[in-house]
Amino acid sequence: MSPDGPPDSKVRISDCPALIAGRDPARVACIFGDQRMSYGALAAEVDSCARALLAHGVSRGDRVAVLSTPRPEFLVVLLAALRVGAIVVGLNPVHQLDEYRVVLGDCRPKLLFGFRRLRERDKVPALLALKDEVDSIGGLVDLEGGAEEPLGLAYADFLRVGEAVPAAAYAAAVDAVTLADPALIVHTSGSTGRPKGAMITHGNLAACAGVQLALFTPDPLRAICNLPVNHTACTCDVISYVMLGGGTLVFQEHFDPRGLLAAIEAHRVTFLLQVTAMYHHILAAQARQPRDTSSLQFIFFLGAPMPRAMIAELRRLGGVVVTGWGLTESTASVTLTAADDGLDVLAHSVGRPAPGFAIRVADQAGTALPVDAVGEVLVRGPCVMAGYFGKPAETAQAIDADGWLRSGDLGRVDASGRLFLAGRIKDMFKSGGYNVYPREVELVLEAHPAVALAVVVAVPDDMYFEVGHAFLLRRGDARVSAEEIQEFCRERLANYKIPKAFEIRDSLPMLAIGKIDKVGLRAEAMARRSARGGAAG
Repeated sequence: MSPDGPPDSKVRISDCPALIAGRDPARVACIFGDQRMSYGALAAEVDSCARALLAHGVSRGDRVAVLSTPRPEFLVVLLAALRVGAIVVGLNPVHQLDEYRVVLGDCRPKLLFGFRRLRERDKVPALLALKDEVDSIGGLVDLEGGAEEPLGLAYADFLRVGEAVPAAAYAAAVDAVTLADPALIVHTSGSTGRPKGAMITHGNLAACAGVQLALFTPDPLRAICNLPVNHTACTCDVISYVMLGGGTLVFQEHFDPRGLLAAIEAHRVTFLLQVTAMYHHILAAQARQPRDTSSLQFIFFLGAPMPRAMIAELRRLGGVVVTGWGLTESTASVTLTAADDGLDVLAHSVGRPAPGFAIRVADQAGTALPVDAVGEVLVRGPCVMAGYFGKPAETAQAIDADGWLRSGDLGRVDASGRLFLAGRIKDMFKSGGYNVYPREVELVLEAHPAVALAVVVAVPDDMYFEVGHAFLLRRGDARVSAEEIQEFCRERLANYKIPKAFEIRDSLPMLAIGKIDKVGLRAEAMARRSARGGAAG
């Protein structure tokens, strides 16, 4: 495994701290504010926590839920649970009690870890309610150091019980964990129904981290970790990648553009992964108060396409700009662009399949389609999840007998093997009998010099069945009218593809994971339609 050898897809991510500590115990594993933790210290803390988990009855296959922001305590509990074969379920501090109830009712954890206060939110009522209501939870562990009255069991007391676990019993528990065992349960957003828990295995984590480490080779490897702990971008694309590479995680508890730029400058960060919408705010903050970002060697954007002009701005931060595509059920990115890809490729394509992964574009029956034909993108390889926790029927619908995972995304593959996304299957809409792919329209809108980002949603229409409603993020101080945008579209799009309404804004609502809230925007568009008495145009 790196850094003393090539990436090893057979190494469990939870083994990495001990392996690296054996070679270089003083190497910095993570930074959080003014705190630094070496690999030697991390390995010791992981072992201590893992033994305590065993002492409290947690064994291979049991679930452990953690309510936390990205920070060292989460890293320790994550790696410790994986070390003994437990399955980690991350909980996002911005979620509400009802959302936690659904997730924990689905995965039924044996232990719940949490902080009293996160991101200026009091989490005590939620933690206590979950402890009382979810009967699978055998204990609540308070991660808040120094609390006079812990919510359940103080973390120090939790650890103390583990000291009695025999070394042989601990070693046996660690050795029993296989690459096929689930490591994480990551719940999908649930925008079209109740969330489903994707089971990400130890092998999934190792394979995807190994691919990233082979393709993204910053030296030294130092990465910002500020994405929600319930998202694969945090646990897989960043944490697993950095642990396998023996790098340093720079933790930040939430997205703060100015704080992020300051951390890049202070800690000489070399790898940055953020969701597309976040980069708009990062670039704006850099324009207002420039920081030294010359240490950056790789800048990775995910979650949505990025306009060509914005990619050019991003390149000026430093390093190689790359993008890719994947989904929760594929663990991490399945396709990736190359370091030498130009602006046009980055703006329109999400690259080619990574080594060892395969994609194909298929019709509704699963039959492969020819070059440049639009269909559903299917995925196969060691990145594909083990299935949905406790949902065999849904798993069978998602993964066929040959191991192909249905992504729900529409796309086409060109003659060079590059994937071009056309939108979600559920995003495609019919207008006047024609198929309209929102991403195609968004690309045209983003080509306007006054538009930084575009989101097109469908709303019902009495005449055309459905029509587009466009929300546009203004570029800087640019001024433009809806009429000008409409005329711009007329010169570039068929009439049925042109949105019937345009809203130009200085900001767009974001989900906790950093993506644009398309569901919320569609609700706004529907409200506008209702206010106009049902007319969409």
